Amino acid sequence: QVQLAESGGGSVQAGGSLRLACKLSGDTRYVYTLGWFRQSPGKEREFVAAMNWRGAITTYAESVQGRFKISRDSTKTTLYLQMNDLKPKDTALYYCATSTVGLQGRQTPDVRCFASWGQGTQVTDSS
Repeated sequence: QVQLAESGGGSVQAGGSLRLACKLSGDTRYVYTLGWFRQSPGKEREFVAAMNWRGAITTYAESVQGRFKISRDSTKTTLYLQMNDLKPKDTALYYCATSTVGLQGRQTPDVRCFASWGQGTQVTDSS
């Protein structure tokens, strides 16, 4: 079982930046993919970014391509999402998640393949 804990959310003006962090603990032996998702009120949870366990492959939603970056620290215990040039549409509850299914190149991973989830951290536009 993998435990995930997000942090780093907050209120930021349009054009600003935030870095979200996700602390991983527990049994990560079978984790193949790490991802970030977000959900706004009344909307379905949507994919934001993902990377494979080795960190060699990353993929992004078209809406955040070029503005967000997924990364991980050298100990492989913390996943990050650097968010730049934030827009009002980025307002959402952001979740990190892990999957035992490997990424298929840069295809958008299926949210149903992610079994472990954090509690989420809120990002809000303050403009």
